[in-house]
Amino acid sequence: MTPHINALMEKIRELEAELDAEIAQRRIELHVGMEKGRIFFEEEILRRHRELKTRLSTYILKAHPLVMLTAPVIYATIIPFVFLDLFVTIYQAVCFPVYGIPKVRRGDYLVFDRHHLAYLNALEIINCAYCSYANGLIAYVREIAGRTERHWCPIKHARRVIGAHPRYADFVDYGDADAYRKLSAQIRDPNKPED
Repeated sequence: MTPHINALMEKIRELEAELDAEIAQRRIELHVGMEKGRIFFEEEILRRHRELKTRLSTYILKAHPLVMLTAPVIYATIIPFVFLDLFVTIYQAVCFPVYGIPKVRRGDYLVFDRHHLAYLNALEIINCAYCSYANGLIAYVREIAGRTERHWCPIKHARRVIGAHPRYADFVDYGDADAYRKLSAQIRDPNKPED
């Protein structure tokens, strides 16, 4: 890669770190705390959250009829998600040790913490858990696919890729055969641990 591309990538990393710091600051402003891995709110904040909670019956009665009719379609996708989860987990358990690729920790991607929010009713908590699972699973699968792609084919596409995984930026440029052969040999060297 060119020095300019490397500099741009470094700026992106710096901006991501700055964004993380801003999000952490916002959590402090909202009085969200963590202690020994557990989330907590100050009692006054919890009281206000409980006041803002919509009763389940009210939530259901005020729902648009078409939303109610489409809910089974949304929830039916849990079936392919569970199969995807199962197959991808088996895939990496079987193949990654053979290829020398470090395994992806599933728990780093599947985060369930919204049930701690006192302003959510039971259905909202279920909906949040579903979305957390679906999006976390897709991120987990994406990381497994990204590590696989890095191992077997670390070449950028000729066209712009929307939503490329983080490893993609380190792939060799399309058409750079020398860089591809060099990186491929480096990645597949059994004496060199992959990042």
